[in-house]
Amino acid sequence: MELEKVIIVRDKTRLEQLIERFNSKAQAKFYLERSGEDFDFYEKEHSTFYSSLKLVENSISPLYKHKVLFRSFLPTYMFAEGDLIVVIGQDGLVANTAKYVNGLPMVAINPDEERYDGILLPHTPSNFLAAIKAFTRNDHTSKQVTMAKATLNDGQSLLAFNDFYIGASSHISSRYSLEFGGKRESQSSSGILVSTGAGSTGWVSSVFNMANNINNYFYNQKRDFNAGLDWEDEKLLFVVREPFLSKMSQIDLGYGVINKHQNLRIESKMPANGVIFSDGIESDFLNFNSGSSLKIGVAKDKACLIF
Repeated sequence: MELEKVIIVRDKTRLEQLIERFNSKAQAKFYLERSGEDFDFYEKEHSTFYSSLKLVENSISPLYKHKVLFRSFLPTYMFAEGDLIVVIGQDGLVANTAKYVNGLPMVAINPDEERYDGILLPHTPSNFLAAIKAFTRNDHTSKQVTMAKATLNDGQSLLAFNDFYIGASSHISSRYSLEFGGKRESQSSSGILVSTGAGSTGWVSSVFNMANNINNYFYNQKRDFNAGLDWEDEKLLFVVREPFLSKMSQIDLGYGVINKHQNLRIESKMPANGVIFSDGIESDFLNFNSGSSLKIGVAKDKACLIF
């Protein structure tokens, strides 16, 4: 395949974000050290990231045209056919990038293996170039990762690589009606999570951890419930968090697996502060207040990860 350009997607380091917050590195250091924080940790993390970024750029520049793009520009950048996306950062950056690149191939790099788990980051700054060369020869291994799509009744939509949160933007009760599999309930809870296979080891796994611990306490056995979804499975799962039983709210419709022929339907009963956001990015959200209805299903678009 002809490769026109490599787009390197990165985020600001935590040190850079601290400097923005406190206006200078010296002020950031003073504030953190006065609070008992280890400022050296942030400096080492910053240095490691930039060493990795430099190695990546130096490897790419003799072979391909390239551009470095900050995460904040993803929603407005116009990607083109022939672009290959190189993501360098934490796992969440891969998830956030996948929503905006229209199925373009992505090579994901872990810049700091000592600090980052890298579940979505199969490559390192030292070996990633082999994956790009294999891709150009059409001799590569890839995964077509299933994503979720949320569509509001006004036509607005949002994709999720890992998961959706639907509910109140604060810690007040989320109120809505839920419809799935021919059943419908009015509910009050701390919100709904909808997860893909890729996201099943993320946020939603904490719900399974809670259920496993409670089960272990009462029955003295740990069942180890889990999602059981693979990245490429054309399925999603939903979980209602902390459903509350009352005269006006039910709790029976609390978990389900959504296949590609189904939708989860939700109608907001929240006069204000209802939101839908994906992949933990609260700033990238849709309003979900009274009068709004939503359907969530398996997205036609998939994320293409090169291995």
